[in-house]
Amino acid sequence: MATSASSSLLQSAPRGRARPRAIARWLELVAVLVVLIVVVGGITRLTESGLSITEWNVVSGILPPLSEAAWQAEFAKYQTTAEFRYESGPAGMDLAAFKFIFFWEWFHRILGRVIGLAFLVPLVVFALRRAVPLGYGWRLTAIFALICGQGALGWYMVSSGVGETDLTDVSHFRLSAHLLTALFLLAGLVWTARDLRQLARDPAARPARLTPAAAVAGCVLFIQLLLGAWVAGLNAGHAAYDWPLMNGQFLPQADWSKGALWAFTNDPFLLQFLHRWWAWVAVAALVWLARVVRRKDRFASVAVHTAFGTMVLLGIATVMSEVSLWIAVSHQLFGALTVAATARAMHSAGVAE
Repeated sequence: MATSASSSLLQSAPRGRARPRAIARWLELVAVLVVLIVVVGGITRLTESGLSITEWNVVSGILPPLSEAAWQAEFAKYQTTAEFRYESGPAGMDLAAFKFIFFWEWFHRILGRVIGLAFLVPLVVFALRRAVPLGYGWRLTAIFALICGQGALGWYMVSSGVGETDLTDVSHFRLSAHLLTALFLLAGLVWTARDLRQLARDPAARPARLTPAAAVAGCVLFIQLLLGAWVAGLNAGHAAYDWPLMNGQFLPQADWSKGALWAFTNDPFLLQFLHRWWAWVAVAALVWLARVVRRKDRFASVAVHTAFGTMVLLGIATVMSEVSLWIAVSHQLFGALTVAATARAMHSAGVAE
């Protein structure tokens, strides 16, 4: 079936049978699901739930444990992880607490499966009906491949904290790859949906191009998101709880003993400092992008300003609240919304007049 769908997608839709507006609406719904999974992923990280499921069972993992014996077996597997041995301790967690963290990781994985099906099933239907416009088959196929790759990256991330390892958390490098792939997927869904909506209005419309202004803004935002992912992965939000100073001083007490490269990629004090202040570079780049598209797409301009403004305020609140769960999750939510708004603005910048 998948092979048949892929081959059908690469063929042009007969004149009058293409459904660009319907496909755009479908992609926008999938984008909403991606925002939701980013939020749930943030809760999973902040509640230290990511290592509660130590295996990746694509089919059998759909159902949670259904008996007390099954729960005890899952709990026993978790007790072999370094996270449990070094942080929870033999008396530090009971079965009820384990069920709580298990739920968030299970829910995160279920959402991943839902997104896969929510994309694959309509993709096959549109392909078999020859409703995909010419030139979009390869793009939709690539998006589905990215969704599959995202699931594999999720397990690759979790595997860094299970088995024979002394890591009490997943690798922050793998976590950043997992999160940034999800946000790249979100941007791709928004961009493609905008192209299709434009095609629905004008059958002669061509896909938007990536302009230099959009590319610069996108790169600056990417760096900020990468720093944020590393801060989350290293629990670096706890390095300082005051703002704008860090523990009463402007420059943090970073550890340079292992070299500059290690410090810039692993030191929690330095990474929180960089995430704080690169944010203003990102603000400047996004304001510039919003001004570029203001006349062409006022909604995108307003959305960019609203999203990044709220994200910055929530970032400051996250630090000053000592990483309150729901404030930190809201910060990640608006990070995803900033990506979506920026993707729309970048698209609008590249639409031919």
